[in-house]
Amino acid sequence: MRNAFVRCLMKQAKKDDRIFVITPDLGYSVFDTFAEEFPDKFLNVGIAEQNAIGIASGLALSGRLVYVYSIIPFMTMRCYEQIRVDVAYMNTNVRIVGVGAGLSYGSAGATHHAIEDIAIMRVLPNMTVCCPGDPLEVEWVMNKSVMYNGPMYIRLGKSGESNIHQQKIGCEFGKAIPLLKGDTLAILTTSNMLEIGFELSKRLREVGLSIELASMPVVKPLDVEYIMQLVERDLSIVTLEEHSIIGGFGSAVAEVIAELNCKVKFKRIAIKDCYSHCVGGHRVLREHFGLCTDKIFCELIGFLADK
Repeated sequence: MRNAFVRCLMKQAKKDDRIFVITPDLGYSVFDTFAEEFPDKFLNVGIAEQNAIGIASGLALSGRLVYVYSIIPFMTMRCYEQIRVDVAYMNTNVRIVGVGAGLSYGSAGATHHAIEDIAIMRVLPNMTVCCPGDPLEVEWVMNKSVMYNGPMYIRLGKSGESNIHQQKIGCEFGKAIPLLKGDTLAILTTSNMLEIGFELSKRLREVGLSIELASMPVVKPLDVEYIMQLVERDLSIVTLEEHSIIGGFGSAVAEVIAELNCKVKFKRIAIKDCYSHCVGGHRVLREHFGLCTDKIFCELIGFLADK
């Protein structure tokens, strides 16, 4: 995803003089070409995330469209007060771009895991929260971000994610993107759980279940209309996310369902309310937290069987 992000950024920077990139001493491997081609549009502020956000806000207030890039915990938490005051409160055109969604940084440990970011970013007034699920969704979000007015958080996976979509995305910004249609269970995914959701949908269909799969790369504003349609169609609903079960995507969907005041079968699948003390790579940690296809498949079979 991060490579798709930089490719789109370079393409847009050639056309739009407003674009400016700031990094707190991260991303050498992906930004080298950008820095060489656009030296006047790139600034490494050193390991000083709070300063990065302050500078970004100042540049945005001077007419720039600023992308600030770092690992998610350092980009969203170390400088949260600056994001709240200088970006969200001031409603500036700053794009906070975090890499390493969920457990992507694996063995780097809990300090590098991103399991609270959707919750803390979506609570900020004015903040739009984007969680693309594959490189084509990254391209879609990036193209929209250039035209969007106001602050935005963009949550990226680390690297190596496959394209799940078969073609470029052309839907309206903020809308759910259906990949499969069904009439029994709707699986709603966001961010780097799209691939798991796709694999899971295929396996469930193989045992005769009618599965609807949708990616929701924009968590705020959430596509409330789509969720309401699922409820009206009497589908069971499951959310998948690589994030804490508290406050994230599943919570956002649950808030919508709760206010509809109707009966619907609903389940959130996410990381339980705990940090990781398990050491291992991304796949190992997903298995540890039950976020692999086999475990979720069994969980959903039980969920659908439970009347």
